[in-house]
This record gives sequence, structure tokens and C-alpha cells, in this order.
Amino acid sequence: MASGGDAPAAAGGGKVACAAWIRRREEKGAARVFAVYGRAGSRPVIEVLGFDSKECSINPEPLSTVALGEGMPDAPRGIAVHPAGDELVCATAQGCRLFKLIFEEFTVRIIPRDASPLESVGPQKCLAFSTDGTKFAIGGEEGHLRIFHWPSMNVLLDEPKAHRSFLDMDISLDSEFLVSTSLDGSARIWKIDEGVPLVNLTRYPDEKIECCRFSRDGMKPFLFCTVAKGTTVTTVVWDISDWKRIGYKRLLGKPISTLSVSLDGKYLALGSHDGDFCAVDVKKMEVSHWSKKVHLGSPISSIEFCPTERAVISTSRQWGAELTKLNVPADWKEWQLWLVLLALFLASAVLFYIFYERSDSFWKLPTGQHHAAKPWSVLKESPPVPEDQTPW
Repeated sequence: MASGGDAPAAAGGGKVACAAWIRRREEKGAARVFAVYGRAGSRPVIEVLGFDSKECSINPEPLSTVALGEGMPDAPRGIAVHPAGDELVCATAQGCRLFKLIFEEFTVRIIPRDASPLESVGPQKCLAFSTDGTKFAIGGEEGHLRIFHWPSMNVLLDEPKAHRSFLDMDISLDSEFLVSTSLDGSARIWKIDEGVPLVNLTRYPDEKIECCRFSRDGMKPFLFCTVAKGTTVTTVVWDISDWKRIGYKRLLGKPISTLSVSLDGKYLALGSHDGDFCAVDVKKMEVSHWSKKVHLGSPISSIEFCPTERAVISTSRQWGAELTKLNVPADWKEWQLWLVLLALFLASAVLFYIFYERSDSFWKLPTGQHHAAKPWSVLKESPPVPEDQTPW
């Protein structure tokens, strides 16, 4: 069920057009989570909002707001947050804007930064940072693919005719590969460090490969794609070692508009064109959560998993942003794992004690009914040595 909604619009700001999570690592190792909204309208803005993990809610009052400009040319179309949580890139109709995030005790400062190679690239459909934060890729509406080394902005790949027009894009966990899909239904794998296309994913003539995401658990090197064949849409899995299909399953049962994967790789989220979405357990490839009409018939444009909780932010152009807590089994917390280890240790100690008490022991041999045991100090003395024999 939805546990949150579109926050009140800032002055001049409109509906939330795009959203993402910010994960910050504190000095003691704990993670703090924030939400970032991009609002369209007469005065487009970016907002950073606090997140309450206990209540699983987003504070409606922004911690910080920065204006993007005036009107539609500066309206936000997508947001990508650096994995370190200290920078974000916002795409507009004119290009991309880069912002530095400075977190203080109770406030956040959003500072515009110079990003010359990004500012005049035109409207971008896809933005993606690599998991290690060293690569940044953008895919344009005109089909232009650019991959940069971060933060130097050195160009690793610049392909003006990568696709007719971009539909979706993702970077593998090891930052080695990039997958991209096009409006014409094709999908390509790119070798990032070499800056060249590697392979086109195979498809039948009547199939269209649409959304794409790499696995994230570090154990299964898979690629997930949604494949449409007429009115039937399936989630197909490719093995990235040889780029061959290894299986497929029909999960949402309707046309899919967006696909996402959780940070730990345990769940997929699929959003539909009529406002529904589901969460899928990757290990079983079964639906674990289903939310209907979250966006009341409007296509879901993005779904982003919370980095620390089983919750997602979904967005649509008509209804803005919705925060939904997922009805899935709770994850084990660190203190729960330590508690289980302690319980196992105590159980082992109890079993050892019981075994010791019930087992035979050298020091507990029966001594006989009429012969009481005597201490070593009162044992019978040895017979005296005859006088004519001299001991050694």
C-alpha cells in the first residue's frame, strides 16, 4: 500500500517529474537516506527531502531547494545520483546540470557545478552511474551514446548513432559492460573500457527488447530484460558470460513501462502503463508484492528502490511521486544475526554440559560397594627393605 505521496509543491514548482534516492555514509558506518525530487512547472526546481526509516515516510518539507530555470526548457526529465551521495546530475530538454551536495547536521546545500561536456548535449532519455562511481553514461533521444570517466569527464565512448532513439540503459556491477535498448526493439552490449559495441542481443523478428537491468547481488552475472511479443510481455534472463538466453517468465502480465533492481539485487520492480507495479523475488523469480492503480491509470515512468528499506519511489507525469512500502519478508538486521549466533553458542554450551554429565568419565569410575575409595595420602605403605639389601 502507498505510504506516502507527492510532497507539497514549492513556490512555482509543479508535479514531481523524476525522483531518486541519496545514500550517505556517515563516519560511524551508518547510512543516512534522503530523497531528491525534480519538479516541473513554471519554475522547475530540485528538492532534497529527509527520509524517516522507522516510519518509512518522506518529510514533505524540503531540506534544500535549487531553481533550474524558467519554464519547459529547464524542466527536469531525469536524475542520477552518484553512489557516494555527494553529487547528482539532472537532465533537462537542453542538456544536463551537475550539482554538488553538501550535508550538514540539519541542512543540505545544493551547489551548481560546471559540467561543460554535459550542458549542451540536448534532451537525454537515460542517465546512469556505475556502481563504483567511476563511469557515467547518457543516452539521448536522438540515439547518441556518451560514456565519461568520473569525475575527470574524459570521454570513454562517443557514438552518435548508437540507436535510433534510446529507451533504457544500465551499467553492469563490475563497470565492464553497458546495455542499451532502442525504441525499435533492438538491444546492444557495449564494452566500456574499450569504447566499442560488443554484441547485439538476439531476438525474434516480432520481439521488442524494452527495459533492461543487470543483476546486482554479485553472485549471478545475469541481465534482465523485458521482451514484448504482441500483447505478451515476459522477463527474459541472459547469461552475461556468453550472452545467451537462459530462461524467461511472465510476471506482471501486461505492458511494462519501467524496470528497476534493488541495491542488493534481491528484488526486481516492474511498472506498467496503467499505473500498477510489482516486486519480484529474484531468487525464485516470483511476484512478492503487487500494488494496483498506484498512479491511477497513468504510465509509471520510474521506480527506484530505497537503499536501506524495502520501499520504492515511483513516478508518473500525471500523479507525481508515490512512496510505497513493500509487503515482502523483512530482512535480517545485524543485531538479529548476532543474537542468533549468541543463541547457537549458548545452545552448544548446554548440550556439551548435558553430554558431559551423562557420559562415563575416568574420574567417576565406580569403586565397588564394600571398598570405599581412599585418598592417595593414606594408601598402604610399601614393605620395608631387608637390611642386607641396599636400595639403588
